Amino acid sequence: MTRHRAHGDAGQVFPIYIVVVAGLLFLAFAYFAVGQAAVNRNGAQTAADAAALAAAQETRDGLADLWEADLRDPTKWQDIFEGNGGDNACWRADQLAALNDAGDVQCESKGLLGYRVTVQANKPAGDSVIPVTSTTRAHASATAVIESLCTFELPSEPPSEPPAEPSGEPSGEPPGEDAEDDVLPTLTCKGGNWELDPDDPTDLPGPEDLFDVHLATD
Repeated sequence: MTRHRAHGDAGQVFPIYIVVVAGLLFLAFAYFAVGQAAVNRNGAQTAADAAALAAAQETRDGLADLWEADLRDPTKWQDIFEGNGGDNACWRADQLAALNDAGDVQCESKGLLGYRVTVQANKPAGDSVIPVTSTTRAHASATAVIESLCTFELPSEPPSEPPAEPSGEPSGEPPGEDAEDDVLPTLTCKGGNWELDPDDPTDLPGPEDLFDVHLATD
């Protein structure tokens, strides 16, 4: 009799064992899906960060080129450092999002010196075992800003003086030229001071010397 009861107890325990194992497997799949979703969410955020920074860096480089083109006219510098004349570079955000496996890019300018970008991950947020996460795609947003690093002071204009009477003797300078016309203001940047020589364009600050690009909180 005792032996028959032992077999009966074993038969009752086996279904419970199956239920427990099935529950543990489901939890394992659930934890895996949650972990995969977190990885995809981080990937979407990386894509958004890279896209926003790329757009801002493209605009920064364009502003640096514009500043170099107007090097001999310091009266235009301040407008350039404030972002005037820069082109919209949201196309770069599209490129970087695609390189980071994201799409559906929404890019908007934040004033003249910033971009806000929202992307959607191309891959689902989770595993097909969990129906909800298998169809959901992660979204992420990032904002990048451009900050001018340099200041300068325009030379004060000398008081007007009546034209000198011609003496009839040569002045030693070519007519119509002023020896101080090409003297540029000192550019004071966070990386140091730049004594600019318009006749030596090889010794000029680069885009990263003129502007800083970084992510910002909304």
